[in-house]
Amino acid sequence: MTDEQNHADENYVIAARREKLDKLRAAGNAYPNTFRRDALADDLHGMYGARDAASLEGETQVFAVAGRMIAKRVMGKASFGQLQDMSGRIQVFVQQNAVGAEAYDAFKAYDVGDIVGVRGTIFKTRTGELSVKAQSVELLVKGIRPLPEKWAGLTDTEIRYRQRYVDLIVNPEVKQAFVKRGQTVRFIRNFLDALGFVEVETPMLQPIPGGATARPFVTHHNALDRDLYLRIAPELFLKRLVVGGFEKVYEINRNFRNEGLSTRHNPEFTMLEFYQAYADYQDAMDLVETLIRDLTLVVNGSGKLAYQGRDYDIEQPFKRWTMLESVQHYNADFDAAQASDRDYLAAFAKKVGADVKPAYGAGKLLTEIFEKTVEAKLFDPTFITEYPTEVSPLARRNDANPDVTDRFEFFMGGREVANGFSELNDADDQAGRFKAQVAAKDAGDDEAMVFDADYIRALEYGLPPTAGVGIGIDRLVMFLTDSPSIRDVLLFPQMRPEA
Repeated sequence: MTDEQNHADENYVIAARREKLDKLRAAGNAYPNTFRRDALADDLHGMYGARDAASLEGETQVFAVAGRMIAKRVMGKASFGQLQDMSGRIQVFVQQNAVGAEAYDAFKAYDVGDIVGVRGTIFKTRTGELSVKAQSVELLVKGIRPLPEKWAGLTDTEIRYRQRYVDLIVNPEVKQAFVKRGQTVRFIRNFLDALGFVEVETPMLQPIPGGATARPFVTHHNALDRDLYLRIAPELFLKRLVVGGFEKVYEINRNFRNEGLSTRHNPEFTMLEFYQAYADYQDAMDLVETLIRDLTLVVNGSGKLAYQGRDYDIEQPFKRWTMLESVQHYNADFDAAQASDRDYLAAFAKKVGADVKPAYGAGKLLTEIFEKTVEAKLFDPTFITEYPTEVSPLARRNDANPDVTDRFEFFMGGREVANGFSELNDADDQAGRFKAQVAAKDAGDDEAMVFDADYIRALEYGLPPTAGVGIGIDRLVMFLTDSPSIRDVLLFPQMRPEA
């Protein structure tokens, strides 16, 4: 059947359903709101599912169930329907002699997709299916658009993401990913709260886009007559709070970055950021490892995690490598002795197909080589440390080697999940790094940071030695739910305009 035929058939069905709705309107209230449900499908299965038909014959308690009718089978003077509610599905059995001829005729005219309320008692059919024997039945909402056909289902991912409301109706297993997402966020809150962290909220509209190297979204505030930016990260505000005495602080936040769309990127995403005074990046790595291990055990019920055909043992100690060690490991011909030689790194980067620009120093080039040849191969849980200072404008320099910072990124499944470091608390050093970022922006780097004078002022009051971490909630949930795309764990992902 062609798309044109499908569209014509759908229009015919919609027209027929609108005729039914018009009759309901003419008869009175087409959208009643007096039915009150007192039982969920899963609750009834839990209470009565294990009992046999004979033991249920004497049950007289009347239950009120309601949900979307996802199937219907009419057989003369008796009919069956399947109702789907927030917990699951329950069968209903409607007989003419039990509900009356008028109500039964009305039920026969109901359509799959309608929202229906039923009152009745519990019994089991001859095939052993738990059901509600209707004493009364009521149409609560008329479904105007038909659901996808039972066997074809809703398999087009573009439509599934764009019409998530339909996806959730016809593919109920999709809901479980979002239930697990909620459990993940709740666990993280409980985990940090138990350690004495305080949850806060910082501005989403910011006068200066800071806290990460990314291109921001720009908006305009009419009353102030000034441009504002949707936050790319809450980092600089959270560290201001550490200056003010919030020594353990976190935020589960929505960030916005004006970047492309992919299976790993959405311009609006969720991050956890936390900061702890009197700690360093080693402490932060230990905390991240414990959090992810405990989270996996609680939410998935096991420390063994399967993701896209690979098995992960989260209970094993996570690997820890420096960036240079990882580049050496995956590039046998890389000469570590020349890791500070820009010309050598530029030539090597070109050889492996990494990006090379005139403004890139040795640290940036090493990072480009790492991202091109290493990152996608880091399947097992791995911390990469000693990021070059050039690409870490907010991280503290390493005491033994000022060309690198006390920073890590955490990888699993070949993608970054977390980023953390010992925070740079030297106001003069931070001012110099901001100036270098401004120079990079002037040279054409749209993702470089701007100079934040107020943040420098805050540092001049004194930021205690502090460690901070950002964890991508969306990517973390992808692993916990074996989801190949970030769109599978976002209820309403950003989509290109419909054609």
